[in-house]
Amino acid sequence: MANFWDTYFYMWHRLDWGTVMRWGWYIFLLDIPRFFIVEGVALLYSRTKRNRTKGAWKSARQALLQENPLVTVLVPGHNEGKHLYKLIQSMKKQTYKNIELIVVDDGSTDNTAIIARSFERTGDIRRFISAEERGGKASAANLGLRYSKGKYIVHLDADSSLEADAVEKILIPFYRYKNVGAVGGNLVVRNREQSLTTTMQYLEYLQSINVARIVLSQLRIYKIISGAFGAFPKHVLDRVGGWDIGPGLDGDITVKIRKIDYRIVFEEEAVCKTHVPATWKALTKQRLRWSRSLIRFRIRKHRDIWMPNKNFRFSNFFAFFENIFFGLVLDALWIFYMIKILVVDPYFLVVWFPFKYSIYLLLAFGQFFYSLAISKNRYQVWSKIIYVPLYPIYMGYYMRIVRTIAYIDELLFFDSYKDTWNPQKTSAKAREHDM
Repeated sequence: MANFWDTYFYMWHRLDWGTVMRWGWYIFLLDIPRFFIVEGVALLYSRTKRNRTKGAWKSARQALLQENPLVTVLVPGHNEGKHLYKLIQSMKKQTYKNIELIVVDDGSTDNTAIIARSFERTGDIRRFISAEERGGKASAANLGLRYSKGKYIVHLDADSSLEADAVEKILIPFYRYKNVGAVGGNLVVRNREQSLTTTMQYLEYLQSINVARIVLSQLRIYKIISGAFGAFPKHVLDRVGGWDIGPGLDGDITVKIRKIDYRIVFEEEAVCKTHVPATWKALTKQRLRWSRSLIRFRIRKHRDIWMPNKNFRFSNFFAFFENIFFGLVLDALWIFYMIKILVVDPYFLVVWFPFKYSIYLLLAFGQFFYSLAISKNRYQVWSKIIYVPLYPIYMGYYMRIVRTIAYIDELLFFDSYKDTWNPQKTSAKAREHDM
């Protein structure tokens, strides 16, 4: 035991600034500037600008209500019958009333058709469409788009529920800014109390969706409209040919719209409550699927973003670069340095892990207080502060390992096309199209 403590204190004495920068330069030169300084400055600018332009936002709202366009709320899904009642109740409470609700059943094997047709008879669902054979979520969304009559299409997951003013809020940016091709809504975890898994996702969504997407939108590099809640002008969806079949439809449609030079906006006040996986196994499966999309779309399918052709746009290039650099490249660097420490100086890990954890814990608290500062429900956010010490482990190890596995699987084995979440026949067609 004495030898252990002697080694431990010796290692701490070695931890000078030169050693720290040798093994953890990316923390101080990349992570802290990107996730604390840039986010802090961008959030402050966004808050100041929003307060300064309240009159313009009020005028945009008045323009929306004066025009009162028909809005199609499009809900494609597979085996989502149990969620339809809560969805219907959410739609009834909307402050914006000129809505047609279209539900598309993607070959469900539960009682979705029975429940949806009963709501169609009462007028709560304007049109219910049933596809006898499952074609995937994108296929179901395109089928619904074909029957939609709205000027704007709000794409919504069946297991989501909206705040009463969410539809109104997500439409206002189309009247506030010019050339908007899509607006992303703000997602909040509904089942945050169900398990430790959902609580950690609640904290993650506060940072990665609420705070991060405000920042990315402000920098004009916002790159993914969540499939759970997003709005599009119908003519824009028609122009890009709707959703391409295959996995990862939300990230793909966003890139397609960006490539034809439309602006993508995040609206933090359009709030959607969504249901997240309650077990680590289910969460891992979901994030493997999500993370494969970085390789499939950013490197493979939309590789023309990197090419200096006539359609080249620096904002798209930078959006892709930021995503790949802080995702794929830094994850690879993390693995490289962990292996290098194990090979070169394994005893150093005894002090390096605690030191690195302490730095990322301070960063996690900084991000938590950013979220707290902009939240409208500060008591709810504050009640989760006791879980912040787990956040560096959740994001820095668990999520990083899951992402890395997904990247390797997709690069080497094209696993996104084998995922049972999407029917194999549509995945096969998607692979032919992507190549």
